[in-house]
Amino acid sequence: MDAIRRLIKAMPKAELHLHIEGTLEPEMMMQLAVRNGIKLPYADVEAIRRAFAFGSLQDFLDVYYAGMSVLVTSRDFFDLAFAYLTRMHAENVRHVEIFFDPQGHTSRGISFDTVLSGLVDALERAKRDYGITSKLIMCFLRHLPEDDAFVTLKQACRCKEHIFAVGLDSSEKAHPPSKFSRVFREARENGFVTVAHAGEEGPPSYVCEALDDLEVKRVDHGNRALEDASLVQRLVRDEIPMTVCPLSNQRLQVCPDLTQHPLRRMLKAGMRVTVNSDDPSYFGGYLTDNFLAIQSALSLDRSEIVTLGRNAFLSSFMDDADKQAALDAFNAFVAGFGDS
Repeated sequence: MDAIRRLIKAMPKAELHLHIEGTLEPEMMMQLAVRNGIKLPYADVEAIRRAFAFGSLQDFLDVYYAGMSVLVTSRDFFDLAFAYLTRMHAENVRHVEIFFDPQGHTSRGISFDTVLSGLVDALERAKRDYGITSKLIMCFLRHLPEDDAFVTLKQACRCKEHIFAVGLDSSEKAHPPSKFSRVFREARENGFVTVAHAGEEGPPSYVCEALDDLEVKRVDHGNRALEDASLVQRLVRDEIPMTVCPLSNQRLQVCPDLTQHPLRRMLKAGMRVTVNSDDPSYFGGYLTDNFLAIQSALSLDRSEIVTLGRNAFLSSFMDDADKQAALDAFNAFVAGFGDS
């Protein structure tokens, strides 16, 4: 194994763009379907895997929402999250910031509290057992009306001690960030930090709307920001982090050829880019896999990998003391890691 691959695997990492429902592996999907008496449109695990061939974001979402149907009890959400966190422990991930989609569950009759309690229990156990710290980010589904998001926000306001931020995900095309200006304003007034998916399939103007209308602290994806030079200058000037997901971009045909991925151009422009896995069970790779794939495709050097790794801690929502401790540990690791 060459030195840069060893570096990627060994270095402390943080993940900032991860949909917990997107970690539902086919084996667990089938197990939970049996446990909960759910009839899936797939005969077996291999049939589920064959369904993971996507031509667009919407193709993926159709399968993604079908998979959600097996998540019913608090135990299901605990098992889902703790399986991901156990994997992250094995990959030397020290901090995670996890998205969850309550509207995808409450619309099926699963209570908000059922979802949240299972996730919180898993995060707390991972901190005890593995030392992994975390923040939970509740997302609104952008293909639904803003009025629905207000209902979900009201539920989240009861649980501020567990939910740090609100985000925006699901189908981007024809659903601009400005559609959710009012609910994001209310979220900010209630003390939630804001983030949003923008500029994945949507145009650079969606990134501008996320910054101006939603006042986000991070942009999730943001690949297409490069098409607007003034926007790039703004993102660099204001040090707005971008949570880029290479294998997701490849599998959803946003960037079918990773050798053409914009990540290096984003780095060279001075943008604060991070590497993440998005929905890893559906897209063929967790955090380390994404680092390895993009490094290989773009021939990223040691300094670029170190920058990407450091950016994740810099861009996290950890408090100042924890962030500095994490950065100190990361820098100490890098300084002590030899190339031989």
